Amino acid sequence: MQIKTVLFPTDFSQGARAAMDYALSLARDYNARLILLYVVQDISIAEWYIPSSISATDLVEDMQKSAWNEMGKWASEAGAKVKDVEKMVVRGVPFVEIIRTAREKQVDMIVIGTHGRTGIDHMLFGSTAEKVVRKADCPVLTVRIAGKQFKMP
Repeated sequence: MQIKTVLFPTDFSQGARAAMDYALSLARDYNARLILLYVVQDISIAEWYIPSSISATDLVEDMQKSAWNEMGKWASEAGAKVKDVEKMVVRGVPFVEIIRTAREKQVDMIVIGTHGRTGIDHMLFGSTAEKVVRKADCPVLTVRIAGKQFKMP
């Protein structure tokens, strides 16, 4: 199988930073296109929690601006190692948008970092990476932060 396109969804976290090395390596070694994706979380379900002095629209716009700024830094780093880099910032539910992007862009592999949450943290926050692994049409490489130990339940 030839890897022509690698999707690297990021939340700009330490876990994503660890996964980026793998995404860059795959894209470089296979001379593949690398798509960097950030999903601005849909906050419509939490609008009631946002203080009335801040509009949800303004908050989302600020989040998108911040994401584009950070994406520029990550893409600059990627561009130094990979010839073909695309940046995307979209709005929605992260795992849904990751899978949608992978299908639309005909991605051959997704490389995603994990936070390594277990127990109550995993139950409360869920796992975007786990949902992507279960639902994606293409192979998914998950990368944990080096040295992060699994805590037995």
